[in-house]
Amino acid sequence: MNSIEQQLVDEKQRMDSLKAPEELEMRLRNALNTATPKRTKRITPMWKVVAIAIIFMVIVGNNYNAFAYYGKKLLGFDEIINGTLKELNEAGMGQIVDETTTLANGTMLTINGLMSDVNQLIMYYTLSNPDGVEEDSDIEHFRPSNISGFLTNSFMESGTSIVNEDHTEIKGTMFFEPVSPFAKNLTLHFWQEIENNQMKEDVITFDYHPDEAMQTGIKKTIKDTFKVDRGSIRFHSITATPTMTVVKGSLNVENFDRVNGGELYGIELIANGTPIEILGSSASSSLSGKKFDIRYDTLPEQLDTLELVMKEFVGYKKLEEKLSLASVGDKPFSIDDTRKLWVKDVYTTSQGVEITIVTDEDVMLDGVSIQTENKNTVLNTTRNQIYTKQEDGRQLKERTLLFDTMIEPEYLLVEGMHYMKTYNQIIEIPVD
Repeated sequence: MNSIEQQLVDEKQRMDSLKAPEELEMRLRNALNTATPKRTKRITPMWKVVAIAIIFMVIVGNNYNAFAYYGKKLLGFDEIINGTLKELNEAGMGQIVDETTTLANGTMLTINGLMSDVNQLIMYYTLSNPDGVEEDSDIEHFRPSNISGFLTNSFMESGTSIVNEDHTEIKGTMFFEPVSPFAKNLTLHFWQEIENNQMKEDVITFDYHPDEAMQTGIKKTIKDTFKVDRGSIRFHSITATPTMTVVKGSLNVENFDRVNGGELYGIELIANGTPIEILGSSASSSLSGKKFDIRYDTLPEQLDTLELVMKEFVGYKKLEEKLSLASVGDKPFSIDDTRKLWVKDVYTTSQGVEITIVTDEDVMLDGVSIQTENKNTVLNTTRNQIYTKQEDGRQLKERTLLFDTMIEPEYLLVEGMHYMKTYNQIIEIPVD
């Protein structure tokens, strides 16, 4: 069996295993139920349709993103893009769109161009009005939500913009989930504010050229799992394109969200011994568990070694601390080899006992209560969280603990703490 035949067999097996999403299946079923009955027509046998689809996907699907496209540079965006995106724009690696529409307030919206690969779609746009634009108010008249098209429903993930000195023009970029390589037209869905503070959904449709998408550099499967204090984290894949590198995985960690939102930022991607800049991360829950992705900058052209290093991740430490509240001041309690706790104030109000404490920013205390002669009272709530940066660069977190009792406490009891723990676990990724 030659390589093309093997590809056809593999692709057919993959297609046989595909299932339509429940939402899509329901929409199709409803459409069929409400459609007007028509006379039966002779149709092409299904095996021929499948064969045609397989050939199309093998020939086009595997090669559409391999074209190196050199188009025109997107003008006027140098001030809001830098690094990798600026280099790609200088090389003309994008699709010119130049599709316009007028918003309700008279501002002209222009979709200038796109950059696309299997990791994301980047949209470049302009808002212009000779009577003036304001970055805050005009963005209210243009709130993109998603891009739709054939086999495409890509949601917006982030964006940035800048207004010119004359306040007549706004240049911006918006980042969306990747779109289907089979889409020939894309529709941007956005909300705009009209009279009486009401919102109206509008759309603008433009051509999309999938053959102008940028090539994928590396796409590898990863099947490695790291054990952590309260569970495990598993890495599934890494995909490197000209615009960024994405690592995907899943996790089952009880205390994943118990620190300050930087849980995944301690996972470094090391190329040729140098860390690649992290651009962002996200995590989402579903019936199948919690999934995550970490977005890094692009990999170097000459790639000799590639590693994933879990330098830090959420940890848990049992403390069983009993801290005396007899004296309150600047002297801290040591709750860990490197972490301390300051009790700044203890007082009683009409709402109960309030204790103001300070810890490192990544510390969240667990099993907190206060003790008097006769009983313990567990923590009711926490409020007034304030972050302060020290001269040595250390970030501290101050907050007030509220306990539902009017009796002055003798001790502060702490069972444990959630924190960013050093793990230094490594995955070596083959680059050949």
